[in-house]
Amino acid sequence: MDKKFKVGLIRVLTTEDQDVLLAHERQIMKYFPDLEVETKCIPDQYDGIHSPELSDQALPKIIETAKSFHDVDMFIVSCADDPGVEELRKVFPGIPVTGGGETTVALALKYGSRIGVLGITDYAPQAYRRMVPDKIILARPEGVHSTLDLMTPEGRKNILEAGMKLKEQGAEVLALACTGLATIGIAGDLERETGLPVIDPVMAEGLFAHFEAVRKQHF
Repeated sequence: MDKKFKVGLIRVLTTEDQDVLLAHERQIMKYFPDLEVETKCIPDQYDGIHSPELSDQALPKIIETAKSFHDVDMFIVSCADDPGVEELRKVFPGIPVTGGGETTVALALKYGSRIGVLGITDYAPQAYRRMVPDKIILARPEGVHSTLDLMTPEGRKNILEAGMKLKEQGAEVLALACTGLATIGIAGDLERETGLPVIDPVMAEGLFAHFEAVRKQHF
């Protein structure tokens, strides 16, 4: 049997809960069974990343965590702010690296030019600002300030309400701006609630990894 394309997936939320830790790995391998995914989380980041300061704190941890993987064909930093992605490309020049932000934006552009960015901060992640600065409509669900706030019934209700507000403001597609939204599996509910296409960042990451696997095999 041919060796599967192996992805080193870095979670920027520190957790000892195996269901939470492996949620993105399991989703990607369900969507793309040709991939093998190994997950590690960075240390001492129990609130994840929801500010520029926390992103700066996480950067050296992301690089060190990446160095602890062995024999991977690609790295995914499973965060919509893409922390450390550019730095890892310099550290591992022969290995593809991507994150949840740039992959989500790239797919969102397929569905419209008015992109509703739904996340946990009052600013759009860096890839969104870099790639589509003039096409963003931003919303943060009420009462949500970190990825942990998404994992409550109230957080889920407020996410759906925020999605409807983005639609009312003219959004043609919803681009989820936190991989924690993928962890709770909200994309399907958002599509049904709003009638808009919703780009799940973990699915987007996996799709780009699948492309790299096909590319490596055939080219």
